[in-house]
Amino acid sequence: MNHRQLHDTILEASKAVGKTWPLYAFVTSNPLSGYEGSHFEKAVKQASENLGARVFPKASVYKDAWNSGEINRDVIRTLLREQGSKRTPEESLEFLEASEAIQISPKSSSIDKLTSKWLAAFLDEGLSEWDMPNRELGFFRAWRRLAIYDQELGFKTLNDIPESPELAIEMALSRYKEEDYLSIFTAQLAALPGWVGYINYRSEANTAWQKAYPINLTEYLAVRLWITIKQNLSIRPEPKIVHDQLSVLKIQYAWLKAWEQSWQKKLTDIVREGSRHIDKNVDDRNAPAAQMVFCIDTRSECIRRHIEAKGPYETFGYAGFFGIAMDYENLNDGISRKSCPPILDSAYKTVEIGQPGKQTELADYKKYMDLKTFSKYFLKRMKHILPSAFGYVEGSGLFYGLSMIARTAIPGLLYKRKWKGSLEAVCEPDLHKHSEPDSGIPLEDKVAIVKTAFDLMGWDQFAPVVLFVGHRAHTANNPYGSSLDCGACAASPGRHNARMLAKLANMKVVREALAHVHGIHIPEQTIFVGAEHNTTTDEVDLFDAQVPASHKKRIEKIKADFLKAQQTATQERLGVEKNSVRLAFKKANNWSDTRPEWGLAKNAAFIIGPRNLTKKTPLDGRCFLHSYDWEMDNTGAALEAIMKGPMVVTQWINNQYYFASVDNEVFGGGSKIIHNITGNFGVVQGNGGDLKMGLPLESLHLSDESLYHKPLRLTVVIAAPRERVNTIILNNSDIKNLIDNEWIYLMVVDPIQNDRMELYWKNMNWSVLSEGNNAPSIKTERVIQEVAEDVLV
Repeated sequence: MNHRQLHDTILEASKAVGKTWPLYAFVTSNPLSGYEGSHFEKAVKQASENLGARVFPKASVYKDAWNSGEINRDVIRTLLREQGSKRTPEESLEFLEASEAIQISPKSSSIDKLTSKWLAAFLDEGLSEWDMPNRELGFFRAWRRLAIYDQELGFKTLNDIPESPELAIEMALSRYKEEDYLSIFTAQLAALPGWVGYINYRSEANTAWQKAYPINLTEYLAVRLWITIKQNLSIRPEPKIVHDQLSVLKIQYAWLKAWEQSWQKKLTDIVREGSRHIDKNVDDRNAPAAQMVFCIDTRSECIRRHIEAKGPYETFGYAGFFGIAMDYENLNDGISRKSCPPILDSAYKTVEIGQPGKQTELADYKKYMDLKTFSKYFLKRMKHILPSAFGYVEGSGLFYGLSMIARTAIPGLLYKRKWKGSLEAVCEPDLHKHSEPDSGIPLEDKVAIVKTAFDLMGWDQFAPVVLFVGHRAHTANNPYGSSLDCGACAASPGRHNARMLAKLANMKVVREALAHVHGIHIPEQTIFVGAEHNTTTDEVDLFDAQVPASHKKRIEKIKADFLKAQQTATQERLGVEKNSVRLAFKKANNWSDTRPEWGLAKNAAFIIGPRNLTKKTPLDGRCFLHSYDWEMDNTGAALEAIMKGPMVVTQWINNQYYFASVDNEVFGGGSKIIHNITGNFGVVQGNGGDLKMGLPLESLHLSDESLYHKPLRLTVVIAAPRERVNTIILNNSDIKNLIDNEWIYLMVVDPIQNDRMELYWKNMNWSVLSEGNNAPSIKTERVIQEVAEDVLV
């Protein structure tokens, strides 16, 4: 096998493992993304075999849903019969419980321990006081120079280790047939999916750390295989012992589908009721005092509903990066991070510049931040360098002790909105192309960004104040804190994109171009303002330092109404009537609170359509909401952009939550109680082992055994003509694969057919959902069957 064939085989094997994102940009993504070309049922079976993982909820989870009425009896009975099972629902649950009781736990490997130790040392991103030598040579060559000093490995001289990773792999495989290589590579990569996932991330993202200290899967496999061979262990995957596994998986899948179809019944009832409130002959959006654009995030629905109740406000949903594919450079540390969906390349970069007339204030701000940065560095060095370590600990003990007591006893009183009113009061964002850092972007780019936002939301009128509201979370002592920030901004805060879009929309030249070229007329009195929703406390901060005096009273009224909305929203979200805001502050700043908020837990649907479809119904944090008006989207381009972008991203999020719920040890992060941060980018449990690749148990569970998140696949509902949706599916094979392979479900509310609801099946077949029943009508089933028979003939 030549080097090209070797690398191709490794690439194919790597599909068994997804990507592990770093803690500072923890993007939730489908851990089985490499399997998306296969049907969901087949894919999870393969993943179960490769990773030794659970891929469906436990019987106890199904039983809880069954006992609470979340699973319809008729639905599960029908699905069990389709699987050829004669068991009653209760009997099938007993069968699943019995099969779980005798399953064999996976064995830990000494090779895993040895490999993890070297990966942690090489991949370190500044946490360690002493760097591993020779890292600039790459993982294999750096390891080779040091491995002879590791007594656990048993190498005596450099001659015991081949000079190149390819040669090491070839020599390790010399006793095996070429047709076995793929299975060997797959098993070896799947043994440590967390670490391998991070290598996948670094290789694809090509981060600064990767450029300085390169590593790839070939080097990783070379090290692992050579260690294994020299330990006189087999590299061939061991056969797995399972108990009636095929039968178990089929019944588990039947219960999953029954749960999903029962949820879809509730969802269709909500959407049907909402569609009745859309009067197509009357405009119910008369003169809103303000329009507010929130992220499609499931946590936005609650605050949207509460601010709508406080005044004549109109809210919209839009992916929280606000259509700007950009990186953002932090003024405080100079580090650039992605601030758009990972599936997009960043065309632009945003930096902070001083607002006109505020250069003195900006200089004072920079001095303050420089002093703060130096203080942190100084304290860290005092704790770690040998001459001062003992004296420093003894001398500062009292201060740190009092600080710990205060943070434990009164975290709410110590709560600080660290990002409010400082940088945004003196700076404004400035956008330029990555390829041209010293110049701005062309006018046509600015116009395109703003027009795209208007098109996707279906705007035809503008209020005097328009807010673009990004979001972020506030949490203390939480390695996974970035997972609570904006997923559409690659786990960064959404404030930067919101401020940038507001600035572009306020530009006179942009407004003139929108009017002259595209016929979009923005009233002169309309202003656009960036804002940010803190999803932990439900605060909404307006970045209004540059708002003209003519709009100050309007802004103050909006701020007052947001305070009222915060009060009622926290009452609903936290389930308390009194002191709800104080409780939210306490949870946000409590370093011992393992659940400062629930993030995107319970997500189960993505609704693309007008606000009235769901405006009247609390959605309990279960739905992503994207605004869309099919009548203003003449070509279908706006809907296609939503389906290719936000719909795919929400599928990633949904699957991350699903798999981290059904097997938190493999796909999740395990318990926060025993987390240890490694390398500044990840966590391990205890003193080593695999890098955790997903969300921690506390973000998904009420307890070790009781789930909070409902592990269901995403159901997408689109309010648009079915034929328009068909055209988009046929033109995008990736979307068609996701739907045909049941990684997501798809429904339409067809406005041309009196809001008839239809469910996508497969190969462009649809079934009508009759009133009061989410199952396909008999007539439609017959049509589908006849079409299938014609094709076979």
